Amino acid sequence: MCCHSLGAPARALVLSLSPRCVRAGGCRPDTRPPLRRPMDAALLVALGLLAQSLGLSLGVPGQRRPSTLYPWHRAPAPGRVRRAWVIPPISVSENHKRLPYPLVQIKSDKQPLGSVIYSIQGPGVDEEPQGVFSIDKFTGKVFLNAMLDREKTDRFRLRAFALDLGGATLEEPTDLEIVVVDQNDNRPVFRQEAFSGRVLEGAVPGTYVTRAEATDADDPETDNAALRYSILEQDGPQLFSIDEHTGDIRTVQVGLDREVVAVYNLTLQVADMSGDGLTATASAIITLEDVNDNAPGFTRDEFFMEATEAVSGVDVGRLQVEDRDLPGSPNWAARFTILEGDPKGQFAIRTDPKTNEGVLSVVKPLDYESCEQYNLRVAVQNEAPLQAAAPRAERGQARVSVRVQDINEAPVFQENPLRTSLPEGVPPGTPVATFSAQDPDTQRLQRLSYSKDYDPDDWLRVDKATGQIQTQRVLSPASPFLKDGWYRAIILAYDDASPPSTATGTLSIEILEVNDHAPELSPPSGSVCSKPDQGSGLLLGATDADLPPHGAPFHFQLSPRVPELTRNWSVSRVNVSHARLRLRHQVREGLHRLSLLLRDSGQPPQQREQPLNVTVCRCGPDGACLPGAAARRAGGVGVSLGALVIVLASIILLLLLALPVALVTRSRRQSGDKGFLHGLQDDLRDNILNYDEQGGGEEDQDAYDINQLRHPTELAALCAPLGRPPLRRDAPFGRVRPQPPRMLPTSPADIADFINDGLEVADSDPSVPPYDTALIYDYEGDGSVAGTLSSILSSLGDEDQDYSCLRDWGPRFARLADLARDPREAAARKPSSTDAFILHAGRGWKGARAPASQ
Repeated sequence: MCCHSLGAPARALVLSLSPRCVRAGGCRPDTRPPLRRPMDAALLVALGLLAQSLGLSLGVPGQRRPSTLYPWHRAPAPGRVRRAWVIPPISVSENHKRLPYPLVQIKSDKQPLGSVIYSIQGPGVDEEPQGVFSIDKFTGKVFLNAMLDREKTDRFRLRAFALDLGGATLEEPTDLEIVVVDQNDNRPVFRQEAFSGRVLEGAVPGTYVTRAEATDADDPETDNAALRYSILEQDGPQLFSIDEHTGDIRTVQVGLDREVVAVYNLTLQVADMSGDGLTATASAIITLEDVNDNAPGFTRDEFFMEATEAVSGVDVGRLQVEDRDLPGSPNWAARFTILEGDPKGQFAIRTDPKTNEGVLSVVKPLDYESCEQYNLRVAVQNEAPLQAAAPRAERGQARVSVRVQDINEAPVFQENPLRTSLPEGVPPGTPVATFSAQDPDTQRLQRLSYSKDYDPDDWLRVDKATGQIQTQRVLSPASPFLKDGWYRAIILAYDDASPPSTATGTLSIEILEVNDHAPELSPPSGSVCSKPDQGSGLLLGATDADLPPHGAPFHFQLSPRVPELTRNWSVSRVNVSHARLRLRHQVREGLHRLSLLLRDSGQPPQQREQPLNVTVCRCGPDGACLPGAAARRAGGVGVSLGALVIVLASIILLLLLALPVALVTRSRRQSGDKGFLHGLQDDLRDNILNYDEQGGGEEDQDAYDINQLRHPTELAALCAPLGRPPLRRDAPFGRVRPQPPRMLPTSPADIADFINDGLEVADSDPSVPPYDTALIYDYEGDGSVAGTLSSILSSLGDEDQDYSCLRDWGPRFARLADLARDPREAAARKPSSTDAFILHAGRGWKGARAPASQ
């Protein structure tokens, strides 16, 4: 007989009564479920008594002494190899609180008691969770030290060892398995706190809605995890049921109406131990889905509205409806239809998605003169089809009366846009079209007028009373307002009401192309080989300023006026715009002037006879002109030799005519220069000589001929007056009194006296104004930023003049200021080129007089 675990109720371990059945491999762990009937308990007691009679103690709670096992005991069997005993699984209940609790005692028969050291290893001992089991190393007793939880660990597999006192192995390690027996210590749990389901309203009984699910952490093989479902509470009548085993929720009665109750709340319960153990609750929310079981209906039988004529795209009014179905769903959304009263389709009804109202609008303009009131009959229905069993609405149709309001309507063009065409270049006054309109207000006597609103090139003229349009000038073909050959203008028609109504009409004029240009040859010159079998000939092209169809294809022909050209030349067509010129026979090399007749394809066709310069040259094997013939080819393209000779002869003749003229002009200029020099000698004090050169400073004695001052006797003959002295235009007298000639200083020491005498003579000269007199010059305008050259109120003395301001203009002007302030100092110095300039200036600068006019 083999040993088996007898389950949690017995809490004991029964060992084999025969050594043969407890040998290694002879006992198998008990896989049967725990004992559940009284018969199992009676059998357990009987087996326990039998074991006690054999001297074995059972591991039953309450007994202090654990059962003793000899896992390594070997029964003598001659002729056979002995095998070690195997410890059967040990069962212990979870949540055991009396600790430490002895489980079993193991012994080895190789050494007497006290000479063997026992140990165990594995989960619960030296592996996590540690400290759950322990063993007395001298007695071999195994203890439980902590409460077990089957939901965390349902069994422990340990290894038992037996050593002598010296640490040597007495027996091979053996397995020790501890099975945790389940208790109903876990309450069932729903997978979610609230379950949701949806079902159509009016569903038949037995329709599946949703499923409630729960779990239990206890052993699923026991009643501890045997779950049962039930409904504790539901709103209203008992319309739903739940399967106690699966948790499926279904309908059980008819009468589900979303318009009455839209959502149902159920309270669910689950219990273990087949419904007699621990319990848990949850809720189920069941929503009824809407079906179209309610037809929409108007709130009134008749609606009254007003609309303005001659307008479209405007709303007239709203039609209110009622529907009990779910708002926003197709079962609730209304769709309107006009059944009668709108034969021309002038009205439309759309649905407002927020209010479900019908919006009546005018989609085509109404005419008060045609109809003053419209009586419509409209119907309403849902977008979704109505359920067959649903009742029909009482107000599924309604009447709508629309009264039309009369207004001043704008004129209407009979044809808009109006398209017409004109040839290009038509003269002013050419009729274009009559763009007339009509006034739809037939019950009002109104007069229409016409005007231009858009005429970008100011090409047209519109008759105000009739709308007749004419050209008022010639339209240029190059006008930027011609788009693809079309000219666009906008004409207005308006009545005489107050305020007037205006209509806009578009006039599109196509400018027809006229064949008024002849084609032109391109290129006008070229070269061909002297031998007809060489080269490809001369490719000729043509261009035409006219647009199609008055251009290509072009016709190329040798001039009929020169019939002899056809004997040596031929023209063949290449395509619609090109032709090829070839030689028929070999001709002389050089320039040949041909005449070609070009004609286009317009109606009527335009033609032009044009010259063509062709250079005939020697060609190589490749058909190209040889280098020796290049000069002749280039000369043929340009001007002829005779024309070149004429041009050169004309240039030489012009040069010969220009040479005498230049000589005469130069002679006169030289004589005039001499006379001017003599005139300058008359009055050196009021003139500044321009020598077109600048000195190199005071040491530069070459910039000015100082001998004119050092040897004045040599210049006495040149100072003699020649005739009557010139008049001063700024002098107050008409005539100048002749002045006696002055003797120039003969030495530098006489220069100061010469200057002083000159100043005195200048001041006393009645032919010129004094230096303090305002001089009359040409008027140059007001607001000059420059100051005056002299003061009217200044005195006649030189001492009153202040020349210190000249020092701010630089070193040379500072020197000028010193010399002008003290002429004697200037006479004592050695004159330089700068001093010569100052001496020539004389009193003319000090008195700020202008030079005498010649």
